[in-house]
Amino acid sequence: MEYYLGLDIGGTFVKGACMTAEGNLLAEDKCDTGCENGGYVMCDNIAALSEKLQSKIKGQLSGVGVGCPGMIESSRGVVKFAGNLGLRNFPLGDELAKRLGVPVKVTNDANAAALGEARFGAGKNFKNSILVTLGTGVGGGIIIDGKLYEGGSSAGTEIGHMVIERHGEMCTCGRRGCFERYSSASALTRYTKHAMEEDAGSAMWGKYTSDTCTGKTAFEFMNVDRTAKEVVDWYIKYLACGLINLANIFRPEVIMLGGGVAAQGERLTKPLQKIMDKEIFGGNDYARVLVVPASLGNSAGAMGAAALCLD
Repeated sequence: MEYYLGLDIGGTFVKGACMTAEGNLLAEDKCDTGCENGGYVMCDNIAALSEKLQSKIKGQLSGVGVGCPGMIESSRGVVKFAGNLGLRNFPLGDELAKRLGVPVKVTNDANAAALGEARFGAGKNFKNSILVTLGTGVGGGIIIDGKLYEGGSSAGTEIGHMVIERHGEMCTCGRRGCFERYSSASALTRYTKHAMEEDAGSAMWGKYTSDTCTGKTAFEFMNVDRTAKEVVDWYIKYLACGLINLANIFRPEVIMLGGGVAAQGERLTKPLQKIMDKEIFGGNDYARVLVVPASLGNSAGAMGAAALCLD
């Protein structure tokens, strides 16, 4: 049996998943990233993880795919810069190929997750899809005609740094008004905190303080508290703005939402779909764009990384 190994590198752990070309998971495990000791030690840890996973499977490992945070030159498998891992111009693909003895492909971790959802998850019935992840920031990836789109030098699809509010809040990238400053889980938490501090009578104070509120808080109270509802409406307005921009440029068949905020399900997607249908260029009578939750959860990155070997 032929199978593939997908690796999803995070700041703390590397998740590994062995799977068939059809997307059947054969084994999963993880190891410490070990990046504080440098890229070569990280590669040693990954090699040990690979050996452990292979010991559980009867078959032939035919390729390895890697999703890594940061700016990736995918054509050469080089990590140009990954601040959280302390890597710069590191030949990740070559170093892993030496240790594992099979071809290795590398892409950005958000791109890998988008490919995973497109091949095996919420986008599997569509040729054109976009994954938008709502976490500490806003990331994602774009699939066109079934292929991962990375842009020139593999440096494109920085979805979170599309400006949606000119002269808006300062972003960590140096620009103002970026999508992630308004539509990330961090932005939702920040605005919830501000709203609670402005309304001492909000029902949210009955369970949370302004220091313990999260991205879930306003959604939890939106049906019983006016301030919470205003927070949710504010958040959805900005999120819809960014999603419609993406839809107008790429016209995918589906936009998939990942990350913690997406767990709100229809409380999030239903109003977003309503705004999308109303405001998208040309309306929704032709080439409607669906807004749905992603479905693979934490497995999307590793599964998408493995799928790199299938192209």
